[in-house]
Amino acid sequence: MTETLAPLTLLLAGPRGFCAGVDRAIQIVEQALKKFGAPVYVRHEIVHNRFVVESLEAQGAVFVQELDQVPDDRPVIFSAHGVPKAVPAEAERRQMIYLDATCPLVSKVHLEAERHHAEGLHILLIGHKGHPEVIGTMGQLPAGSVTLVEDRAQAEAIAVPDPARLAYITQTTLSVDDTKDIVAVLESRFPAIQGPRKGDICYATTNRQAAVKAIAEQSQALLVIGAPNSSNSRRLVEVAERSGCARAGLIQRASEIDWVAYADVETLGLSAGASAPEVLVDEVIAAARVHRTVTIREIRVTDETVVFKLPKALAD
Repeated sequence: MTETLAPLTLLLAGPRGFCAGVDRAIQIVEQALKKFGAPVYVRHEIVHNRFVVESLEAQGAVFVQELDQVPDDRPVIFSAHGVPKAVPAEAERRQMIYLDATCPLVSKVHLEAERHHAEGLHILLIGHKGHPEVIGTMGQLPAGSVTLVEDRAQAEAIAVPDPARLAYITQTTLSVDDTKDIVAVLESRFPAIQGPRKGDICYATTNRQAAVKAIAEQSQALLVIGAPNSSNSRRLVEVAERSGCARAGLIQRASEIDWVAYADVETLGLSAGASAPEVLVDEVIAAARVHRTVTIREIRVTDETVVFKLPKALAD
C-alpha cells in the first residue's frame, strides 16, 4: 500500500499522554506490589485506561468496585480520581492498610470545598454527573452541601439557597473553554460567588487541550488515544472538532484504526489522553508505517516538569 497511497504526515501533539498524577498513581500500585507482595487491591480503575489496568493486573493488582470485596489483611489503594470521605473512614474502621493515590490536584479541589463549607458557603461543582472525581469531591462534604452544574443551561437555571453565600469549584479534567462559559454565567447571575484562587482545571488537561488546538487546523483528521470513560480524552476530541478538525475520533488501541478509511488523509493529528501511555502512541506510529510512508512532526506548546511525591508509606 505504501506505493499506491500518498505519504502520511503524523502531527504529534505535545504534551500528550501521562500526566504527573497518573504517573504517581501507577507507581503507587507498582511500589505497593513490591513492598507488600501480591495481591494488592485497587478500588476502581486506578486510572481510566484498560492497557494500564491490565498491565497492573498482570503484576498482581486486583481491581474491585467496593471495599467489601477486599480482605482485611491485604492493602487497598484508592484511585487517582479521589474517593468520598466515607471510604477511608471505613478502611480505618476495619484497620486496613490503605494507600491514597488521589491526584494531588484533585485533593486541592477537596480542600477548597472544605474551606468554602467551613465558611458557610454553598458550593456549585462544575463537572460531569457520575464521574468518579465528581463522586469523590461531592463525598467530601455532607449531603446537600454541593450542587452539580454540568453545562451552561444548568448554570442559567440553577436555584441556590443564598446567592450571597456561594462558591464554585470544578472537576479537573473539563474543557477549558466550556468551563469559562459556565463560570461566566455563574458570575453574571451571582456576583458574590467565590472561585478558586487558581483555576481547578489541572495543568495537564489545559496543556493537552492547547496542544490539540495547535495541530487541529493543520490536520485533515485527528485521533486521540484514550478510554471511552476518560473525561480528559473525550474533551480532547471535542476540542479538535471545535478547533477546525471535523474528523476527530477516540481510539483505545492501534488495532481499532481502519486505515482504508484514512486513505485520503495526508496529514493525521495524533494525541493521547492523560491516562494513555506513550507506548500506545508508538503502537499507532508503527501501524501507520505498515500502511504508509510516514513522516513525523511534533508540535509542542509547552514542556512539563511537574512531579508528585509518593506517599510516605512507600517512600522508604
